[in-house]
Amino acid sequence: MKIAIIGGGAAGCFAAANIPEKTGQEVVLFEKTGKLLQKVKVSGGGRCNVTHACFDIPALVERYPRGKQLLRKSFYQFGPSDTLNWFKKHGVALKTETDGRIFPVTDDSQTIIDCLIRAMQKQNVQIQLHKTVTKIYKNQNTWDIHFSDHTVFTAHRILIAPGGYSKAEQYRWIEALGHSIQPPVPSLFTFNMPQHPITQLMGITVQDATVKIAGTKWQESGPILITHWGLSGPAVLKLSAWAARDLFARNYQFDVLVNWLNQITEEELRNIISNLRKIHGKRTVLSYCPFDLPRRLWEFFIGQLHINSTLKWGELPSNLQNKIIDSLIRHRITVNGKTTFKEEFVTCGGVCLNEIDPQTMQSKLVKGIYFAGEIMDVDGITGGYNFQHAWTSAWIAAQNIIRH
Repeated sequence: MKIAIIGGGAAGCFAAANIPEKTGQEVVLFEKTGKLLQKVKVSGGGRCNVTHACFDIPALVERYPRGKQLLRKSFYQFGPSDTLNWFKKHGVALKTETDGRIFPVTDDSQTIIDCLIRAMQKQNVQIQLHKTVTKIYKNQNTWDIHFSDHTVFTAHRILIAPGGYSKAEQYRWIEALGHSIQPPVPSLFTFNMPQHPITQLMGITVQDATVKIAGTKWQESGPILITHWGLSGPAVLKLSAWAARDLFARNYQFDVLVNWLNQITEEELRNIISNLRKIHGKRTVLSYCPFDLPRRLWEFFIGQLHINSTLKWGELPSNLQNKIIDSLIRHRITVNGKTTFKEEFVTCGGVCLNEIDPQTMQSKLVKGIYFAGEIMDVDGITGGYNFQHAWTSAWIAAQNIIRH
């Protein structure tokens, strides 16, 4: 039996590594570029965020803006604990960081790449690079895969795992099989704020803040990083994932409201300032920040509000107090565009999930065709969740390609 795997990323390679070698079986992996596992290489800042230490499946599926119904079934077959066991069995030691992200102890993504390549070699997987699929034709019991270099490979089973395509036309050869595609739009991106004064504070991180898209229900909390182009950090990235389609429809032109004090309300803040006036009334507003904020950020707010450096807390007029409150918990900033987060690119969209069997990852429409990874309309927030879906769907597909 000839098995073709289309895509040399995390899902394609993990599937290949989990198809046991058998007599009379040929597994060939086709990658359109000149290198395998390029996304794994750059992920997690070059450390590879393998998965997340969220072992409760109902809680885990809530980390995925799209794909919950499929994931509820697939994660019980192969979840984060299975990922840890698999890599441990294959000689990779992993560590869990305080925020739940799991990395190799080497802090080097090459450790994961080397592990997967060794596992594929052990199964005698053949690898062909620079192979771009143009179309797939059905024969009586086999499939002919046509490539852009005018070669053809005949397979009995095909696993489609090329990652997420950024353009709708890239899915046409899959649509030609009869599958429907949710249009792709970017997910996990940072917010651009061209020429906004706050970008002068690049490098500053506020650990506990809340960012909300003005006029919508979308908001997220967590660390926010100020960059030379705008806002980044886990809170912004998570927000971009949940609101991916909404922000695409707005052409990435929108306002955000930042609460730099996270969940502190206006009433609570007014009480804090009232007590501050009594206790520290003789201290200047500029020199004394009563909140756990970076010094440069506090000075930025005071400068933006044109508050005199000698003004004391006890002398603060109500109009300036209201402006300080707005700056701290309702800081409105206009966003104009987005930037891909580091080297990582995640798409929201792909093959419609109601056309895929979550128990096997086989197409419900075309027998012998399987899917794994981001080519499906599944995407998670940042933190190792997209890799977990890749490992899960690839493992399930690998088991069932042989079984069926």
